[in-house]
Amino acid sequence: MKNLQRVGAISLVQVALLTLANAAIAAPNSIYVANEGDSTVSVVDIATFRPVRNIQVGRNPHNVQLSPDGKFAWVTNDGPHKPDGNTHQDADKHGQTTESSGGEIWAIDTQTDRVVAQIVVGVHPAHVVLTPDGSQAYVTNGGEGTVSIVDLQAQKVIATVKVGNYPHGIRISPDGKQAYVANLKSGTVSVIDTASRKQVAEITVGKGPAQVGFTPDGSAAFVSLSGEAKVALIDPRQRKMISKVGVESVPIQVYATPDSKTVIVANQGSKANPGKTVSFIDIATRRVVKTVETGKGAHGVVVDERGDRAYVSNTYANTVSSIDIRSGKVVATTPVGEAPNGISVLP
Repeated sequence: MKNLQRVGAISLVQVALLTLANAAIAAPNSIYVANEGDSTVSVVDIATFRPVRNIQVGRNPHNVQLSPDGKFAWVTNDGPHKPDGNTHQDADKHGQTTESSGGEIWAIDTQTDRVVAQIVVGVHPAHVVLTPDGSQAYVTNGGEGTVSIVDLQAQKVIATVKVGNYPHGIRISPDGKQAYVANLKSGTVSVIDTASRKQVAEITVGKGPAQVGFTPDGSAAFVSLSGEAKVALIDPRQRKMISKVGVESVPIQVYATPDSKTVIVANQGSKANPGKTVSFIDIATRRVVKTVETGKGAHGVVVDERGDRAYVSNTYANTVSSIDIRSGKVVATTPVGEAPNGISVLP
């Protein structure tokens, strides 16, 4: 595993210190969107809901996650562009790409919107999340069935955990003790104990689990089942699936509201038959209570910390939509880069 490379003017020591710092949030009015089709990350101003800039990153950036202090946006990608432009990609049935070489996570400084660091992880990294204290990153490596655990102060991978086949979405529980991993081609959710850095359970859920999540109070977990147009609800105490709720075609990302009452689900559909809706699931009744139309290929979804807005990336429309959660209406849509996927807003 090669060491973290220095990029730009910020030194490695500064990157580490800034990552762990508890200073004020750096960019309180921005959304970051990973555009897999043109290898950029779009920055959208929340106040005007207009794109501010596109940042060039590595090949095929799939997911972006802001650090808890808001100072960095971490992006998964397949590494730097090759000089000849040949990436040797093969698309799988979900529209993802696989690579024969290792991937990376890159850090964007949200003060300057410059790439300041790169860390090598595993083959075809899909999603990255950070621990609540911001000291570690967990990265799913879809091409090799592992999760890389990255120490952000030491600037290196400190553990590699074997999970299911083609791990994709990942979230860490609110107490920081467990990481749930959606194994897209195994039909399971892996449970990683963050203290021992080992898989301690594997929960059978259904076809094509794409992304997982937790309610902020930790009482419930959930996973989108892209292969059967459903969302599975999980009891995290028993580590057991308790129910399935039908949504629309090819649900991908899922996110809970801050009050822990609602799960919002982006229904992507396929390129030939794009989905363009977001489902609102009431956790107590386990029913869809609202369906909102956004744009073609609704893929990524995130909710702001107040629970006022949900932001959805529309991967086939190359746009991001803002939904007023109370009214259930789209209040703004803006163009971003090509094939937007992962999306993150400051906590």
